[in-house]
Amino acid sequence: MDTNSGKSSIARPLRRRARRPLLVLAVTTALAAGLTPAATAGPAHVAGVRVQNGRVEVPVAGGTATIDPATLRIDARTDDGHTLRVSDPAADAPGRPGRVTTSGRGAQWSYPARGLRAQVRVEHGRLLVTLTADRDTTLAWPVTGSDPASSALQLPRGEGLSLPVGDPFWNSGRAQLVGSEEDMASQLTLPAWGYTLGGGRGVSYLAPTDIDTSLGYASQSGRLRTTAKHTFSGGNATRVYTVAFALTDGSPVAPAVDYRHWLAEHGQLGSLSDKIRRNPETDKLLGAFHAYTWGGDRTAAGIEHLKSLGIDRLWLGYDADDAPMKREDVAAAAKAGYLVGPYDSFANGRDKGPDTPPNSVWPDGVYPSFCVRRADGTPQPGFHQQGCYLSSQAFEQAEQQRHLLADRTRSLVAAGASSYFLDVDAAGELFRDHDAGHPMTMAQDRANRLARMGRLTDGTYDGTRSKPLVLGSESAGAWANQVLAFDHGSGTPVDGRLWPMENGHFDSAPDQPKDDTAWGGYMPQGAPDTFFKPVRVGDFTPEHRAAVADALKAMYDPAYRVPLYETALHGSLINVERWELPFGKLPEEKTTRALLAMLYNTPLNFVLSDKDRNDAQNVHELAVLQRYFAPLHRAAGTKELTSFDWLTSDRTVQRTVFGDGTLTVTANFGSAAHDGLPGGCVDAALKGGKPQRLCPADVVA
Repeated sequence: MDTNSGKSSIARPLRRRARRPLLVLAVTTALAAGLTPAATAGPAHVAGVRVQNGRVEVPVAGGTATIDPATLRIDARTDDGHTLRVSDPAADAPGRPGRVTTSGRGAQWSYPARGLRAQVRVEHGRLLVTLTADRDTTLAWPVTGSDPASSALQLPRGEGLSLPVGDPFWNSGRAQLVGSEEDMASQLTLPAWGYTLGGGRGVSYLAPTDIDTSLGYASQSGRLRTTAKHTFSGGNATRVYTVAFALTDGSPVAPAVDYRHWLAEHGQLGSLSDKIRRNPETDKLLGAFHAYTWGGDRTAAGIEHLKSLGIDRLWLGYDADDAPMKREDVAAAAKAGYLVGPYDSFANGRDKGPDTPPNSVWPDGVYPSFCVRRADGTPQPGFHQQGCYLSSQAFEQAEQQRHLLADRTRSLVAAGASSYFLDVDAAGELFRDHDAGHPMTMAQDRANRLARMGRLTDGTYDGTRSKPLVLGSESAGAWANQVLAFDHGSGTPVDGRLWPMENGHFDSAPDQPKDDTAWGGYMPQGAPDTFFKPVRVGDFTPEHRAAVADALKAMYDPAYRVPLYETALHGSLINVERWELPFGKLPEEKTTRALLAMLYNTPLNFVLSDKDRNDAQNVHELAVLQRYFAPLHRAAGTKELTSFDWLTSDRTVQRTVFGDGTLTVTANFGSAAHDGLPGGCVDAALKGGKPQRLCPADVVA
């Protein structure tokens, strides 16, 4: 809704070949070494760049951007005569600027008191303003959302959100957004955000230098505002900062379109079709739901039962526990057309004990020698505060001689698995390692992870050309899109209250008894309640129900959900929800989650066990929903998401298009029929075919 006028503001389709050009600005703090400013100053015009009355004016596609060096305020005058506020002045003043000069196709200036220098130039239709620091400092900028025409904030939490800026829920403490700050490298799936301004206009913001960059949220006069903050750190090699601004057509997925273009322009956009050509096993992901298996469902007999129900594609994962899938089980899965992959992690190390997970046990000399060390010399605590996080740099330095990662991988795929799930590596929680034996910046940590994931993908993890693996990881940030075939987690817009829901500590400390046990623990063996027990809002204690309901609203209310991740990366990798949130875990969200999966052309995830008391219904839902999904995903899984629309003012009816009309999906999240589509149902039509309907309520319990 347009909160200024009270009238509906329905975004037009955003198709690559049909949409109007974007006015793209980019602000980059990465000053090239050796830049020599020209001697001229004052009013000037170089390749369209003007310095006039102390301000820098740059003609760009669609209009002219004006930057005030004194404050870093940015306005834009569009070709159709509108002036838009792109950024307010920096929240912490950069200081008195030096003389503005021109050089080549840009301009430059400095902030001597802050040790900052700035450069302006045009590239790929974008305006790049480059800042660099000669000392450690911070800058809170850009300050966004202040234009009175701003009506919605696009935010890449998980798959993505578009939040009306005046929405009472998101401006209140119930949403737990206002007053918070999110790290772009680890908490947002894309380094981007944006605003809709109404009238077919919007602003997109990209932050390619996402490390040491965060996005903070505020409510001013009942409207959502955002401020990015960057820390310039010599020790962490982050004295560069990139933010890209684009004036868009106002679509709620426009920031993701802009980011997809950025990735393509910089050679950073992966292709699922290319991944299939390099490793044909990857093709088995198309049309497949994902499931982790326990008990008898990870045996040949269990797989044959699934196949007998008409389930023709599945990705099946299993823990590296004391009952992994055996060779005959893996062979049965391959015969059924399924992919099988062990769960692993290279991130955690602990002393071996009766309760130590197998993935945390390493050969002598790894733990604690490979621990990431904090600035005070103490180890970085590991999962659940046990052991430590292990340094990717330590592994890289040791791998050529000791083959620690290669040996681990070989042992886990020895039964014939052709896929692999590597927890944490793509999730974005990066570390600086202060250990003198393996020092590492966060950027080096990311590069190391990309390198070892790449070796798994191309089959060179043991130094030779071995069998390439269909690789997945947890909650993949966009930076990992080229090395992964799939991820588990980036489909979920995680609310911070999910963790108390799962671990039972809403108000009590982690070392105290749980104050709410509704979610369930790690028993019974073979079908732990934490994964298999369905949980409803009413199952929580009365004092926690409101918080749980608000968390689920923040995560799953379709009025706020938009496919930012799919717009940026559909056709590059396959995106799935978090594995501890299988389809059966939240019964009250089943219909919404099924409709979202079909609308976004993304798989659902399940857990399977013959020891699950709900197994028959669980498998029935999997079979029926997968049969509907499979032909749609096989046709469009490698295609770009080219259009997203709200068809009603309350956003309950939504439509997506993939490729050049390869697949069109219309989902009705409401209760009333719209244009013949009943509430709670979805129609999907392949190009040249008739719509096929699914009403999840007829399937799920």
